Amino acid sequence: MSRGVSTYHQRIAQEKRSVILEAATALFLQLGYDRTSLARIAEHSGVSRATLFKQFPSKAALFDAMITESWSIDDEETALPAGDVAHGLSVLGHRYAALLCRPRMTDLFRIVIAELPRFPELADAQFARGKMPYFESVRAYLLAEHEAGTVRIDDVELAATQFLGMISNYVFWPTLLVPGWEVGAERVAEVVDEAVRTAVARYSTAGSPAPTGD
Repeated sequence: MSRGVSTYHQRIAQEKRSVILEAATALFLQLGYDRTSLARIAEHSGVSRATLFKQFPSKAALFDAMITESWSIDDEETALPAGDVAHGLSVLGHRYAALLCRPRMTDLFRIVIAELPRFPELADAQFARGKMPYFESVRAYLLAEHEAGTVRIDDVELAATQFLGMISNYVFWPTLLVPGWEVGAERVAEVVDEAVRTAVARYSTAGSPAPTGD
């Protein structure tokens, strides 16, 4: 098989995957996780059952894919700079805000919240495969900067939680809970920059400069 043909098939498979995930998200929101079958998702997405089952053998596998897609980050995105905590936190903060502002992220949380009483495993999966890995990247960065002497933090886990909370409490949670609530891109940038300034003022040992935005 030529490279061109292989690339074409990969592109088609990815397009079908995206259509399936969009259909599943819409049906989970409309009917609920329990009442949505893989057969119904196949019908709604316009693909054969064989195609759907080949990519997603179970609803759990499909939901895991929704989590992965929602929290995915390009591996080639800006690397975190060592020794400049303001810049590093700015990268992490803007990256986090961009994740939270994805339309599918709001849908994912709504599905989890609605199904939590009957399917707590959905929340477990969302936390373990989505939020926790990103949180760990922030915690690990702060710990590395603490060990390098750039910052002094007694409780790195708390510091990471507070930093991300300053962003999500303004950018994400009102959007999830309040119909019609929107936060513009300029305001999102201001929220992230203020969170960085607050963290730097609290923990920096070397008077790191305030962020100037991306």
